[in-house]
Amino acid sequence: MAFMSLKDIDVSYDKKKQILKGLNLDVEKGELVSLLGPSGCGKSTTLRVVAGFIDPQGGSFLLDGEDMTKVPVHKRNFGLVFQSYALFPHLSVYDNVAFGLRTRKMDKELIDKKVKDILEVCGLSDLANRFPRQMSGGQRQRVALARSLVIEPKLLLLDEPLSNLDAKLRLSMRVEIKRLQKKLGITTLFVTHDQEECFSISDKVAVMNGGVIEQYDTPENIYRRPATEFVARFIGFENFLDVEKKADHLYVLSDGTAFKTAMDLDGGEYAATIRPDDIRLADDKFSENVLSGKVGVRTFLGKSYQYEVETAAGVLKVNMGTDHVFKEGDMLRLYLPEDKLILVRR
Repeated sequence: MAFMSLKDIDVSYDKKKQILKGLNLDVEKGELVSLLGPSGCGKSTTLRVVAGFIDPQGGSFLLDGEDMTKVPVHKRNFGLVFQSYALFPHLSVYDNVAFGLRTRKMDKELIDKKVKDILEVCGLSDLANRFPRQMSGGQRQRVALARSLVIEPKLLLLDEPLSNLDAKLRLSMRVEIKRLQKKLGITTLFVTHDQEECFSISDKVAVMNGGVIEQYDTPENIYRRPATEFVARFIGFENFLDVEKKADHLYVLSDGTAFKTAMDLDGGEYAATIRPDDIRLADDKFSENVLSGKVGVRTFLGKSYQYEVETAAGVLKVNMGTDHVFKEGDMLRLYLPEDKLILVRR
């Protein structure tokens, strides 16, 4: 049995719009799992169901074998970190972190030990007497993390915690979150719409769309083998080709061109997709998996150029180096390697 399980969760607002539709999710103890998706897909709603802020209309939430579906927020012992930090401006770092322990009426000496220990773990010992207004955004976010971790929560919930930080701080803070999570071994749910941020720190990722999870897997598997067209588009695939299955590992494009693929699917509607970086120029030795086309728009990307190549099967975006620059109207033969052609369900 998984450490945390959401089973058939349904959430509707005003009995009209259904936000979560029979959602299922299993998280193992000590994992950091991210909920990834566009605005409105249901990821923050899922986190709020786990936190206890929203009562689902259907389904159950289990944690370590205990049904938590109806347990009030204040009895769940979860750590919560949101993008707004929610620190008390009139309290020092030390007192902000100690607040949750004091509400539990712990012994003063024990509180002092726990607070000092977590401040050291979070690299905040030298800032213990400062106030939030005297700190940077990254420092305030670390205080919010320390306050959530000091209570030794069963579950850590992070809802877009880095969205208020600049790009450089986001990069360092996501490394910090991963370091702390692994060091403490705490099971964590992380909500984000940022693919790079999510993939860099997660053990597993649940890609959400329209209130359901379209794919739940490791970051590496999702990046290399997206299961659906939505997932592929969301993580950056741009080329999609209409295909029809001819035989195992053999598919035909709309213009009749046959392509071999390393992967295979049975039943349903699907498309073939390939990243712009994975398309290569075909020399004379390539006779299979080749499409001819004419160069249209050219865009300079810094380390490479991106070309829109007009083929009989549609326009393909192709990234190529700067050693040779093609101009509009040039004819190209493109090779689509079979191990880079991904089949996705529609």
